Amino acid sequence: MQAAPLLKDLVLVGGGHTHVHVLNSFGRKPMPGVRLTLIGRDVETPYSGMIPGFVAGHYSFDECHIDLAWLCASTGARLVRGEATGIDRASRQVLLKDGPAVSYDLLSIDVGSAPNLETIPGARQWATPVKPIAKLGRHWMAFLERMKTWLGPLNITVIGGGAGGVELALAIDHRLRQAAKGAQVQVTLATKDEILTGHAVAARRKIQAIFRRRGLQLLEKAATVRIERGAVQLESGKWLQSDAVFVVTEASAAEWFATTGLPLDGRGFLAVADTLRSTGDERIFAVGDCATVLKHPRPKAGVFAVRQGPPLAENLRRVVLGQAPEPFVPQARYLSIIGTGDGRAVATRGSWAIEGAWVWRWKDHVDRKWMRLYQRRV
Repeated sequence: MQAAPLLKDLVLVGGGHTHVHVLNSFGRKPMPGVRLTLIGRDVETPYSGMIPGFVAGHYSFDECHIDLAWLCASTGARLVRGEATGIDRASRQVLLKDGPAVSYDLLSIDVGSAPNLETIPGARQWATPVKPIAKLGRHWMAFLERMKTWLGPLNITVIGGGAGGVELALAIDHRLRQAAKGAQVQVTLATKDEILTGHAVAARRKIQAIFRRRGLQLLEKAATVRIERGAVQLESGKWLQSDAVFVVTEASAAEWFATTGLPLDGRGFLAVADTLRSTGDERIFAVGDCATVLKHPRPKAGVFAVRQGPPLAENLRRVVLGQAPEPFVPQARYLSIIGTGDGRAVATRGSWAIEGAWVWRWKDHVDRKWMRLYQRRV
């Protein structure tokens, strides 16, 4: 039987949570004449919801990462290993850092975000950003190996008081107390505001109590103004001795977005309509942390990226067929589960919050179930 002629090149830039669903969807139900290509900087893409558990020692590297090479092979997609640096919209090509440009007829972007290190002098040289998460995973494994033989005081500073910073600080504390037997571990979280801004007061109070109970130092209203080798300076002038610094501050957009000519929001993220399509180019979609849905702005959180998978896949199919994409409205209220590193978690939604080991078991079940959809079955 003769293969269907190639009619459309559908290109996905980035292996984020939304795009892995698109790969899976087109693998289960291919579209004749459509060639699907994934451009990925990393062959193994992490599931952000499981990374704090990985840091805490509850998951292996493989358990919380998706093998994009296997996923592409199993779904019939082409994988191009490379890092996007721009888009030539006139010739419809994605420009790569090292490699030839990739042509597209329809394009979707899901490259995530990263902490803005430029706002803190010394951060780029002396701190580890939590994103890109793929780099954090390998850095953490190497760091943990070195800490196994550490003797004496071990001071860790986490900068950023959102849910990501809180989870990371608690996970680091739990893991190091198990792995670095010869160290006197002191983990400090410093944040310019209160922790968990935007979450319920009840959740904030529970986390504050957990920090006190576990012996972590929590410094609120304590902005970081400088990082040097072995030390962090706060706005008050106080210096924190720091053998390692992790930055989990407000996300920033990829710099190359500004060169595309595409509409951006006030923070430099790609502006999209409620159909997830760029407001300035009908051939381009953007999802996950790298995009802002102008009608429905939401926090940069993995829960929204996961929910965008089905509507993106459906809208890409519709556009390929010459149909108009349909709007998608994300949930206004959502359940947030904050792992505390020790096999417990705090769940919060609206004004309430609850804590317990069963909350962690529930989160673990949901996360593993999601990962099984995209991982190789042994």
